[in-house]
Amino acid sequence: MGRSLTICGFIIVLAALAALAPCARAAERITLQNGFEIRCDHHAQVEDRVRLYLSASEDNYIERLPEDIAAFETVPDPPAPPELKEPAPTPSPKTGADGKLSAADLGEMLNKAGHEHNLDVDLLASLVKAESGGNVRAVSPAGARGLMQLMPGTAKGLGVEDSFKPDQNVRGGSAYLDALLTRYHDNLALALAAYNAGPEAVDRYRGIPPYRETRAYVARVIHEFNRRVLARDAEAKRRAAQDRQSAVSLVAPREMPAP
Repeated sequence: MGRSLTICGFIIVLAALAALAPCARAAERITLQNGFEIRCDHHAQVEDRVRLYLSASEDNYIERLPEDIAAFETVPDPPAPPELKEPAPTPSPKTGADGKLSAADLGEMLNKAGHEHNLDVDLLASLVKAESGGNVRAVSPAGARGLMQLMPGTAKGLGVEDSFKPDQNVRGGSAYLDALLTRYHDNLALALAAYNAGPEAVDRYRGIPPYRETRAYVARVIHEFNRRVLARDAEAKRRAAQDRQSAVSLVAPREMPAP
């Protein structure tokens, strides 16, 4: 019975040592006759007992009888953790004197945002054209900013720290349009009206608000979107026909020269 209590008490000590392990670097491992191990900073013989110091300060220790200890083993210091290198900053896309991105940079941003939010890239491009004409520094009379003309309060709610940074602006504007399309069950006209006039106005009028600016805006974006989709489909058909023609040319038998 007494042996069981001793083992239980020793298990408690081990648990305490385990809790202290992250705070102290162990320099020795002590193996006891019963198979248990203790990690400590160092040890010393004090009268008839072995004192196991849990830290270098020597004010925190436990004592064991010499016959309880089977072996002492020096534990090497753990290797220093590798130095963490900060990732190289991603270069910001450059804008021209007119405040516009290159077509490639803008297209890359719109493609990424469209993929993240399952939005047609041509729809995002149409909205950017209507909102800012592609000018990353555009500011409306009402205070909307950047490519997708985010109001400061809307931008803050979307986690956009700087609306004049095009990648942040496009990410925030795309997320906002995605949320509006979800709110209005993929009704594009209502989502665009809410993007322009605010969802409160759309809800109040139960449809596109009777604002000349908003109605013109919705018509302009949808017209540009349809134009881009038709041009995209025509280009796809042209390329498909070209590919078919190339395939026919490859398999057509060659004419043999006249004898």
